[in-house]
Amino acid sequence: MNKTIRRASVFTLLLVFALLVRATWVQFYEGQALADDRNNRRNAIETYAAPLGDIIVAGDAVTGSARTSGGDLAYKRTYTDGELYAAVTGYASQAYAPTQLEGIYADLLNGTDTRLKTVMDTLTNQRADPGDVVTTIDPDVQKAAYEALGDKKGAAVAIDPSTGRILGVVSTPSYDPSSLTDANTAGSAWQRLNADEDKPLTNRALRQPLPPGSTFKLVVAAAALEDGLYGSVDEKTDSPDPYTLPGTTRVLSNENPDAPCEDATIRTALQYSCNNVFGKMAVDLGEDKVRAMAERFGFNDDEQDVPVRAYESVYPSGMDEAQTALTGIGQFDVTATPLQMAMVSAALANGGELVSPHMVSRITDSDGDVLEDYDDGASSKEIVSSATAEQLTSAMRTVVDEGTGSNARIAGAEVGGKTGTAQHGENNGKTPYAWFTSYAKSDSSDKQVAVAVVVEQSDAARSEVSGNGLAAPVAKAMMEAALDG
Repeated sequence: MNKTIRRASVFTLLLVFALLVRATWVQFYEGQALADDRNNRRNAIETYAAPLGDIIVAGDAVTGSARTSGGDLAYKRTYTDGELYAAVTGYASQAYAPTQLEGIYADLLNGTDTRLKTVMDTLTNQRADPGDVVTTIDPDVQKAAYEALGDKKGAAVAIDPSTGRILGVVSTPSYDPSSLTDANTAGSAWQRLNADEDKPLTNRALRQPLPPGSTFKLVVAAAALEDGLYGSVDEKTDSPDPYTLPGTTRVLSNENPDAPCEDATIRTALQYSCNNVFGKMAVDLGEDKVRAMAERFGFNDDEQDVPVRAYESVYPSGMDEAQTALTGIGQFDVTATPLQMAMVSAALANGGELVSPHMVSRITDSDGDVLEDYDDGASSKEIVSSATAEQLTSAMRTVVDEGTGSNARIAGAEVGGKTGTAQHGENNGKTPYAWFTSYAKSDSSDKQVAVAVVVEQSDAARSEVSGNGLAAPVAKAMMEAALDG
């Protein structure tokens, strides 16, 4: 054979061999990565080739699927009362990654979860029929919160203290997830929602920690009782009024200058929301003991899944005594989500036991057979002793019956709560945040609920912003719905 031809043949064979090696590498080693690439349109085509499974509230689907009129994506997601349930469902979009429950259970809802496959599905390599997500949400509680918040910017969470079932999760202003489902129109809706300064896509109930203000005084009081700093909520405290922050000339004032806050008991201090008492109490305990109690309630936990991952509520470290005093009234660098403050009230209402909060009851296959039951797996832990919980719920009832939480009273129910007004902006230059955390127990049944509400912005004048004026009525509406449902 001619030497030139022989060399050309060898070179050609080497090229073919290299091509085969590369093809094998791509197919067997990079194939899955390419298949999972978010830019691989085949994934979207497969996901939307058939109707998705549904998210269920009280037996009714709040999601659906609709046939598209053209293109290679056969179906798109639809929502019933989308704005009402957006903080629960999130969205499933042909253009963007799914969020909230739509994202967490995407494989179940599109039929690719391996638990859904039958023997025939495996043999034919067909996608299984999708499953459903059954939530713990009570539609009456959800609607009550949404309507009570109205045009206010804020959020609310309701929990059943005895089961950990989340009954309501609302964030306002909300948005309609249906506007993001169609690839042809999602882009303009996405730009509009992200340009909105009120940030409707932010889930304020779970993912926007803010200074909790005086609602945090419940945590400080729990630390004082558990530590033995004070023996009961009716024992007088060592609390000068006015109280000067250690190492400074700044006086920690009270909202009501005429309130009986000097050496007040914990009950009276909660009733009148005495800053001097809890600022001094935090210093007497020290930041480590206050932080330890906060962490028992769930602060500083960056893996709080319900199953949507909530943002971390924070109690800071490395403070001086003046800063520690400010944390005693829920200021300085203390932040909390409404979920976190609802957990505080839930634990106290449940005798000191916190049952892990969750908003999915179970997931099922297309026939309704349960694949996983989250109610059965709900865990609990003791946060404070039953004696401490009983004393603090008693003091919380005084807040509602005789103190700053009067707008939460409900006929035929035991109601306890704590108001909060948190400073906002440098030198408190912006409108304060209005908070309310509470619990209610029916006098005629075993129904109970714990609630937390924050109002970031409303039409109220600055002088009228208070936890009792803005947040407590929202909590009352939710509690009534939970007890009456």
